[in-house]
Amino acid sequence: MVLSLNERTFRQEVLESATPALVDFWAPWCGLCRLIHPLVQEFQSDWAEPVKLVRVNADENLKLANTYRIKSLPTILLFENGQVVHRLEGFSGREDLRRALKTIMVHSLPKSA
Repeated sequence: MVLSLNERTFRQEVLESATPALVDFWAPWCGLCRLIHPLVQEFQSDWAEPVKLVRVNADENLKLANTYRIKSLPTILLFENGQVVHRLEGFSGREDLRRALKTIMVHSLPKSA
């Protein structure tokens, strides 16, 4: 399940969450954002521990986009205990994103095992 968040719900659902949260900053005009969304959902099901998958429309939530210095879309941030622990940006397509998500899983697994 993917939650759509805004500036009012972000703190509770991401920063105060006991579960790691993968935040997908996107915009409706971003073609790559639409292409990678199924991969992000697949990542959620492959993750060894529960992970909350959320989307933030960067155009409608400029304060959040500025807070996390979103310069290109899509940008994906992994939060654990309210802190950004991984940042993915500037990928060129599905395979590039798939490799980056696998890297996140490999680096995060020892912490949860």
